[in-house]
Amino acid sequence: MRYETKMLTAADIELAAHLLRQGECVAFPTETVYGLGANALDKRAVAKIYAAKGRPADNPLIVHCHSQAQARELVRDWPQQVQKLADAFWPGPLTVVLPKNPVVPAAVTGGLDTVALRIPDHPIALDLIAAARLPVAAPSANLSGRPSPTRAEHVWQDLAGRIAAIIDGGPTGWGVESTVLDCTRLPFRLLRPGGITLEDLRRLAPVETANSGLHTSGAPLSPGVKYRHYSPSAQVILVTGKRVAENIRRLAACHGQKGKKVAVMACDESRDNYPGVIFLALGSKANLQVAAARIYHLLRQADAMGCDVILIEELPREHLGRAIMDRLQKAAGPNIIET
Repeated sequence: MRYETKMLTAADIELAAHLLRQGECVAFPTETVYGLGANALDKRAVAKIYAAKGRPADNPLIVHCHSQAQARELVRDWPQQVQKLADAFWPGPLTVVLPKNPVVPAAVTGGLDTVALRIPDHPIALDLIAAARLPVAAPSANLSGRPSPTRAEHVWQDLAGRIAAIIDGGPTGWGVESTVLDCTRLPFRLLRPGGITLEDLRRLAPVETANSGLHTSGAPLSPGVKYRHYSPSAQVILVTGKRVAENIRRLAACHGQKGKKVAVMACDESRDNYPGVIFLALGSKANLQVAAARIYHLLRQADAMGCDVILIEELPREHLGRAIMDRLQKAAGPNIIET
């Protein structure tokens, strides 16, 4: 179905909520990235999310709620330690995975008996969910595999004509998706790093890391752990190790000699290491939240500039850097060079 996609503002919340109640998809800002929302209790509405994005059907969705009470209605179990995490980090970029109630359709959960829940920390998102009077399933509002959208124009580039409406709330804050925590077992298991760090979580609950978010059946327990994600049209190469700048300069020269347009993505402190090359500035290493907010926009910007190759310096792999590196590794796929 082809839509005449409406570009809305915060003043159009009631119209957006009406579209959700009618079973349509609406993109809206959260504190992480823009989400593509539909009625989480309507399997036909949820199917429109998968169709618009071209998303694999076994890739579960996160259900966004406006209150803890609404979230608790969707699950069979609510452990005391989940309550502690919810009190500390909701609204905010933390998603918890718990056993679902039957009211949540299998289309939302990728066929699993668990559901991923969070309360977004954004006034437009919260107003929309409250006005719609229903929980909202919402993955990132982009074509599957593309960099996540942190501005309304990113959503328009990918989904105009494929969804009913987009609410323009300006740039998002965190820029990387929420932390996803499997709370069906103890210790809890970190499935996807995000804005709430492993260090934050371990102050309140026992948490272990996981190499994969895959269920034993092969179905992913969490979004963002099985399929190729976050990739622009340009080839992304992530360079790690001790001689990063030296190797990036070598790679840039090699690709340049082949007639390819090359960009380097790195923190501000490295700018002088790459004279004569397009430099995509992530901000200072002293403030990785700026880097997190910029990475998807910069990947899309490189495409807009016609870049063929993006060479990326690794960042520290602790605290928020763990989430940033997770996204960069997925964007690069097999193109990770360790030096």
